[in-house]
Amino acid sequence: MGKINAIITGVGGYVPDYVLTNEELSRMVDTNDEWIMTRVGIKERRILNEEGLGTSYMARKAAKQLIQKTGVAPDTIDAIIVATSTADYHYPSTASIVLGKLGLNNAHAFDMWAACCGFLYAFDTASMMIQSGRYKKIIVIGADKMSSVTDYKDRQTCPLFGDGAAAVLVEGTEEENIGWMDSYLRTDGKGLPFLHMKAGGSVSPPSFFTVEHRLHYTYQEGRTVFRYAVTNMSDDCALIAERNGLNKDNLAWVVPHQANMRIIEAVAKRLDMPMEKVMVNIERYGNTSAATIPLALWEYESQLKKGDNMILTAFGAGFTHGAMYVKWAYDGK
Repeated sequence: MGKINAIITGVGGYVPDYVLTNEELSRMVDTNDEWIMTRVGIKERRILNEEGLGTSYMARKAAKQLIQKTGVAPDTIDAIIVATSTADYHYPSTASIVLGKLGLNNAHAFDMWAACCGFLYAFDTASMMIQSGRYKKIIVIGADKMSSVTDYKDRQTCPLFGDGAAAVLVEGTEEENIGWMDSYLRTDGKGLPFLHMKAGGSVSPPSFFTVEHRLHYTYQEGRTVFRYAVTNMSDDCALIAERNGLNKDNLAWVVPHQANMRIIEAVAKRLDMPMEKVMVNIERYGNTSAATIPLALWEYESQLKKGDNMILTAFGAGFTHGAMYVKWAYDGK
């Protein structure tokens, strides 16, 4: 038996039907289309506004599409990992809810909490599980209902976020030089003051005070987060490129976290990559946190070719950040 590596063999996705445009936002808070487009490059975002539906609903829809597209037998799935910061409940895990709804009888499930970097962490974990030989098929999902933690009275943060989910099937292969190739993941621990939710956890449990003072929404010091994101994502991509001999000539794609168009452009500039080789959908979906990278793969899947070299990169609360080198395993068409 040869060395086992992890490959992505399919992608599924889901975004809600409701579209929240900049024009509609401008009637809710003091902002406008020009201000939002100039600063972050977002035109609209999808919102899951049906009552009683949470992150697990979108994750399940994405996973169900993935199963249908790939034709994988549900009973052969060994595990589900859901990367999210907006779990349906404190417990049980969102992944366990998805597993139950899909009727996966032979799998275990758990959530991965690494904010906007969650998909990279979850995919890296799944890859190691596959490489161990103990697991054959794992579904990795990035899903977030960011609208549930967004304050629509805060003009600084409410234009940024949207809802969505996407799932990938990770399997093993003995084919050489394909699939997961390298990763660089880090957490520096400096991020707490600059990006967090003030209440709702064990430090500050929910109370009349926390609700009245709107402490259950995302708090962000935008300039500081922007500076760290540009530096870390650019440096992480440069490191991965250097140690794997990647450059603008042999890189097919860069897949950045969709947080801010200026961050995306800075990462592309650092790698000397033309923007046509950078996956971008921020204008239509905004920042869907852990879902942005797999949603980009889902949208661009038809353009991907077996053997395409790509770098995935993200930055999130914590601060968590990293980059990953993947050699794509199949022709998208």
